[in-house]
Amino acid sequence: MAGLAAELKGVFGDIELASVESTGGVFEVTIEGRLVFSKKALGRFPAYQEVPTLIQMG
Repeated sequence: MAGLAAELKGVFGDIELASVESTGGVFEVTIEGRLVFSKKALGRFPAYQEVPTLIQMG
């Protein structure tokens, strides 16, 4: 999460981030209830700058 948090802060500045513990290898990124990235659906972690790009594409 630290790497992704740094990416997001670098692109969006002072934003509020929260990490929610889960089980089973699930890694998902949501913005205001909208699913932006799902490791469970794609079977992989996001590439560098992939999540900020997906957010901007909105």
